[in-house]
Amino acid sequence: MDPLENSAGLNSASAQQQRALADHARFVEDNLKRNYRANFIHGVLGMTGFRLIYAPTIIPAYMLLLTDSTAAVGLGAALLQLGATISPILSGSRIEHRSHILPYAINVGSLMRLMILFLALSGWFLTGNLLLVATFASFLLLGFFTGAQRVAFQMLMSKLIPIRQRGRLQGYRNFAGGLIAAILAWVAGNYLIADKWLGNGYATTFLFAFLLTSAGLIVLKTMIREPAAPVSRPQMRIADRIKEFPALLRDRDFSGFLVTHSFSTMARVGAPFWTVYAGLQLGLDGALIGGLSFVFLGSDTVSNIFWGPLGDRFGFKLVYLLSLISSIVGVALLIAGSSELPIYAAFVFLGVGGSGWMLASTTMVLEFGASEDIPMRLAFVTTVEGAIAAIGPIAAGLLVAGAGFMPLFVVVLASMTFAVAVLVLRVREPRNRAAR
Repeated sequence: MDPLENSAGLNSASAQQQRALADHARFVEDNLKRNYRANFIHGVLGMTGFRLIYAPTIIPAYMLLLTDSTAAVGLGAALLQLGATISPILSGSRIEHRSHILPYAINVGSLMRLMILFLALSGWFLTGNLLLVATFASFLLLGFFTGAQRVAFQMLMSKLIPIRQRGRLQGYRNFAGGLIAAILAWVAGNYLIADKWLGNGYATTFLFAFLLTSAGLIVLKTMIREPAAPVSRPQMRIADRIKEFPALLRDRDFSGFLVTHSFSTMARVGAPFWTVYAGLQLGLDGALIGGLSFVFLGSDTVSNIFWGPLGDRFGFKLVYLLSLISSIVGVALLIAGSSELPIYAAFVFLGVGGSGWMLASTTMVLEFGASEDIPMRLAFVTTVEGAIAAIGPIAAGLLVAGAGFMPLFVVVLASMTFAVAVLVLRVREPRNRAAR
């Protein structure tokens, strides 16, 4: 019998799912140019602002100025990550059953930006212990909403942008946003911070970050056309959903990826101390902060031109591998150098490695397994990453305070080397695996 004449077949769950997938594919294709532009513009503005916050230069220098303590630098970084540990699973459980997630993404994105504004206002209007408490609270809440936003926005991108165009979108977006961020970071260090604009150059820098990221969110809200989800999971209690996490780990490649990501995250806990170490070698001032920020963000930016297309063509396992090797070279140069040339070169390699790591880690996780599991895969990876990154900076700060920087750098190198080994030996390129 012709399937078209079989009403039972047309009403079957399989037929409905096929129609939903076909409708989704048509919607994505019809709105691809508009959504591509919206993601690009939002990403450029957001990337510009957030890189002023998350680059391993301005925040560590700000914490060192407030406390004169490497342990406090580690605590600040840990609080940023602790917040990001708590929220991803909550965020994943809030969106995995939803047909449309843009409203939720806008809400958590707005709250994230308000924390940056609070950070700026605290710098202007508070002093002493009250300023420290407000700053640490801002870090914790900023991290919380960052973790929630990361899951929501990556899931949104997976709905809007076909898999073989995500690398170029993110690469070109990061290039444009990073180029602006590098220039602004140099201006912030050499003028806003050095000349104490508006009475507090750091607070002024945070205000610029708030304005840029808010403009990006407005673009996303007004331009995006989101399709209904073709497949989604039923709503479940968070505790019941967490019990299903072991099933995700039965995928050998995904579990290997999680081990790789965990050890590479362990390595990145040293990032807040790179600028502190460079300052001890060269003298920490506004000019050095601006210079290191410029080369770090500039190399991060330029490398995206080839990271994105490379990932689209060959898969993001290769990008992940090369980015780890670049970071290893950067840390080795920090260890070897005590003058400007090797230290600035180290920040170049660290910037290149950091951009590739971020691009590969957030994109690879979208490609393992079923699409309806994407929210919880993102949540799982982000939670593990956040937990390690929350504990690590405190331990690193105490290690630096007690034994100096070299033991920390040795641990970082060992972690990244192990991550490379696991990635090479235990993780297949998910795109090739899916094609089999």
